[in-house]
Amino acid sequence: MQNFNSKFKSDLTQRCYRFSLAVIEMTDSLPKKRSCWVISDQLIRSATSVGANIVEGRAASSRLEFKKYYEIALKSSNESKYWLSLLKDSGLLAPDLASPLISENIEISSMLAAGVLKLKKN
Repeated sequence: MQNFNSKFKSDLTQRCYRFSLAVIEMTDSLPKKRSCWVISDQLIRSATSVGANIVEGRAASSRLEFKKYYEIALKSSNESKYWLSLLKDSGLLAPDLASPLISENIEISSMLAAGVLKLKKN
């Protein structure tokens, strides 16, 4: 079971890392408008925070601290979904570019939420 958990955590970390890279690449292609700059700044911060908090959580000194980092990662993931949806719904980002990022973000959020719920039960 330990190997499975380690692999799951590694896969989640890698998915978050790839998601961060995809968000950075996408934001670099946005129109040069003030609204895009503000939203993309917030999106980059929240999207990159997800993986960073997972990595920080691994170095936690207690189970409670570990859980807290995962909760923060989940909150950042939810925030990222907001910013991505705002870009799509405002017409600043084409739906065919936004939808894959939103889908991946939802999957990452679901994985984090399941982990947080499991940590709260134990």
